[in-house]
Order: sequence, then C-alpha cells, then structure tokens
Amino acid sequence: MESRSQPPYSRRVEIQNIYQTYASGQPTLPASNFLRFLQSDQLELSAELDTAIRLIDKYEIDEAVRGSRGMTFEGFFRYMESKDCCVFNQAHTSVYQDMNQPLSSYFISSSHNTYLTGGQLIGKSHLDAYFTALRKGCRCLEIDCWDGENMEPVVFHGHTLTTKILFKDVISTVEEHAFEVSPYPVILSLENHCSKPQQEVMAEHLTSILGDKLLRCPLNETAPGVLPSPNDLKYKILIKNKKLAPADEVRSRDEFDDEEDEEEEEEEEVDEYDEEGETQSRISWFWSPRKRGSKKKKVVVAQSLSDLVIYTRSVKFVNFAHSESRQNFNENTSMAEMKARKLAKVSGRDFVLHNQRFLSRIYPAGVRTTSSNYNPQEFWNVGSQLVALNFQSFGKPMDLNDGRFLDNGGCGYVLKPAVLTCSEKSFNPHCRQRDVKPTQLLIKVISGSNLPIIRSSRVLDSFVKVEIHGIGSDYCQKSTSTVKNNSLNPYWGTYMSFRLKIPELCLIRFNVRDQTGFFSSEFVGQYTLPFNCLKKGYRWVPLRSRDGYNLDPASLFVYITHS
Repeated sequence: MESRSQPPYSRRVEIQNIYQTYASGQPTLPASNFLRFLQSDQLELSAELDTAIRLIDKYEIDEAVRGSRGMTFEGFFRYMESKDCCVFNQAHTSVYQDMNQPLSSYFISSSHNTYLTGGQLIGKSHLDAYFTALRKGCRCLEIDCWDGENMEPVVFHGHTLTTKILFKDVISTVEEHAFEVSPYPVILSLENHCSKPQQEVMAEHLTSILGDKLLRCPLNETAPGVLPSPNDLKYKILIKNKKLAPADEVRSRDEFDDEEDEEEEEEEEVDEYDEEGETQSRISWFWSPRKRGSKKKKVVVAQSLSDLVIYTRSVKFVNFAHSESRQNFNENTSMAEMKARKLAKVSGRDFVLHNQRFLSRIYPAGVRTTSSNYNPQEFWNVGSQLVALNFQSFGKPMDLNDGRFLDNGGCGYVLKPAVLTCSEKSFNPHCRQRDVKPTQLLIKVISGSNLPIIRSSRVLDSFVKVEIHGIGSDYCQKSTSTVKNNSLNPYWGTYMSFRLKIPELCLIRFNVRDQTGFFSSEFVGQYTLPFNCLKKGYRWVPLRSRDGYNLDPASLFVYITHS
C-alpha cells in the first residue's frame, strides 16, 4: 500500500476554503449564498431560503450578523461540525418507516444464545447479557431452558460448563427492560429442553411476571392468514416455541417435531469472518455438547406453555415446496447457517418468496464454540428476518448488524426493501441483475481528526478502507494511501467510485486502520450505515470502537454523491 508523509493540514482550513468560496470576498456569508452552498455542495435540493435562515439562526451566535441574515465563519464551522452535517441522515434517527406491514416484511434485530457473555463451552451466563441486548435494540432474544433444582428451570448452554441462571430471573429482566429503547414487540425464542412439570413452571413465570405485556391470544383486528404488524403488537412480548396441534388438525410427524435443534446441525467446517472479511482460519468440529451417536430425547410440550404460543409457532423446515403448501402463516422455521447458505445459493428466489410469507431464523453453527459470527448480510439478501448473532462477540459481523439497525430510529425493526417484498418480481441475489440500472456512488475520503492512538509507543500510520456490503456483485472495498505518523489530522484526499446494482440492500462501512507492516494492519475505528441513510455532500463520519462505543471526537471528513 502506498505510504506518504503529508503537508500541514487541518479540517478547519478545509472548511474555511469552502466558506471563502461561497462568501465571494464578503466579510460574512449571506443567506442567499449559504442556500447556494446547501443546494450545490450539500445536495439539499429541497432547501429553500427559509432553510438557510433557520440554520443561520441555529448556529450563528453573533446577533448582529444573524439579524442581517448572514453567517460568520465560526457559525459556518459550527454548522459543518454539527449533526446536521453528519453522514447519517438525522431524519432516520427516529421511526419513519411504515410499521403497519406484517412482521415478515421486516428485518428484526436478533440475538443467539443471548444469556452468554463469552464462549459456548465454558462461558458465563449472566442477566446483564439480556439487558445489554435490549439496550442495543434487539427484539428477538434466545433462552435455552433446562430442568433445574427445586423445580426451578435454569438457562445455560446444555451439556457444557457454562454457568446457569434462573429462568424466572431472565423473564424478570426482560419484563423490566423490554421497551426502554423500542415500543415494538419482543420475541422470546425458547430452546426448550425441560420436562413437562418444569415447562408448567415456565408458563407460570411467563404469565405472572410479564402480565399484560405477554401476548396470550390472537388479535381481533388483523387480517386472517396474515401476521400482525409491529404497530399491532406494540409493547407485547411473544413466545416462540413448539405448539401442540389442535385435536382436529391432521399433521405429519415431521411437523410435530421441534424446530431444527441447534445441537443437531451438520458437522461441517465454517469460515471465520474476520476483520478483513477474508478467511482467517478454518474452524472444524472437535467437540460436541452432545455425545456423538446419542439419541436426542424428544421434548413433549406442556399444554400451558403451548397455549402461550400465538404467532410464532416453531416447526421444522422440510423444503420450500412443503412450506408453500403446508406451512401456516403463524409458523416459523429455524436453520443453521450452513443449511441456510446452501439454500440461498441453490434456491435464492424460493428463499426470498418464502420469507415474504413466513418468519425464518438463522443461527450460527454449533462449531463456533468461541461465539464467533457469520456474515449476516448474506441472509438479509434473501429476506430472512431473524438473523441471529452472538451479541457478545465484537467484530465486523456485529458492526454490520449495528449498522443495519441504526436505521428507523434504532427500534430493532427495519422494513425490507421492495426488491424483497414484491411477489410480482423475481429476485435472486445470486443471479446477475440484468435490466437494473446501477447506482454510481462517489466517495471522497478527505481527512481524519483526533484518531485514537491504539499503541502508546507510536502514532498512527493510518489509512481508510471503505467497504460495500450487499449482494455478491455489489461487494467491494477500496482503500486510501497510508499517512504516516499522524493521528491528529491525517489528509488523504482519495476519490472512490462504486457501482451498485441493489443499493437499497447495501451497507457502507468506513474502516480506519493502522498500517503495522507491508501486509498487516490493526483496527482503529469504524462506522457502518445503510446506503439509504447516507447524506450527500460534505459530511463528517463518527467512529466507533471495536466494542461499539462512540470514539468522539474522532471522525472522518468526506464528500459523498450518488446518482
């Protein structure tokens, strides 16, 4: 990668040059000239003179200048460093999407083995993991339930050395924090290994602790044969579990079975999805929570627990034809990442159509004993709603998940794009997208500011990698040159062009790295957001740490346009 030293630079000087261009030699920037900047450079095409005046009133502190409808450089600088100039569209920081569509029309923030704070074999189970997931907007939580002492069900990763917590304490934590961040429904995905007597205890805890928040019967006002909407289910908690069939309902044996058990998945190798998005190592099967060849004991669901399952009945996935003819609207399936990946590649169109009607949950392979994650984008590409990740594991997959669910006010529900919900058009993310006019995205990575020093012994040799995550043909990454020995105000001035076929599915990831060797680099900070949340023009990009915390005042300065 090209490296170079850099002349003195500051973002303030860059912004001052922009200001002077539009001030045209005048001591202050008139509102009419500021409007021209908003329309021409910031590409705020709907901006009017009143827009410019409102911003002047907001950011100009000199009363005389403000009264004359002008702007000093200091006022202009405050505007350029404000949230109004953030790369993330501030209109998307609150719920703005249609929340009256069926649940199957949304991506839903989902967690796998939510109770764990570490690995799958000897990690610690803790109530804080549920609190943390809910605070991040997660709307589907997993609870692995096992028989405990004194008739109290416990939650842990069965047949392992992970610690145990009480089921009733998990439910109390959910009840307390379920709707602090979002009013939209929470789904409790039960992996139920309990005996019938302890399932009855579970049902009692659910009803007594959750009270009116627990959905206990179908809604009257929803259309028959269609899942209710997030608005219909506001402030409600749904139970996802196996359900007993009505006495008059004739079902095949397969449909009586639980959803695919996470301990019975195919024992295949999976790729580590590392920071670079490349295969870093191969994780192969070496230990199983269950003894190989042991027969799984069938769990018969208790009637009292079955009665609490309304719109999220777990059934086994057989094939798409079977689902088309036999699966009911209120039934959902779960499958491991390997099986889902094969189906997406071989039957992408059918997978998209399936997810228009039914909820599908994807979970990490059991061989990911360190709680690593897969790339969630490949399953969003086929419209899977419940793409479950290990929230306790940091890295690119969780960055993508956090970026996806920044949208729509961070409420945990993001409306799927029309390409995934329109049954009249045939969409397969693994096929060439002919007859689609591509979107040209241009990003100029101008500079950085106050980048965190990750090693005390030296300043950064920094560069920025811009990554596009979407359907396979849209995936791309490009990098700036490396600026040596500068973490305060590195200047890159690098133009990058991207050609996107399905931009509405794309995530943009700004990844700041420290060059440590000819072929090696270390993570400094990143920011990921959906393409549809990008603001055009001169924008600053906030940066987040590996564990998702804001690194303010660290940021990038960029220019963005697309057509």
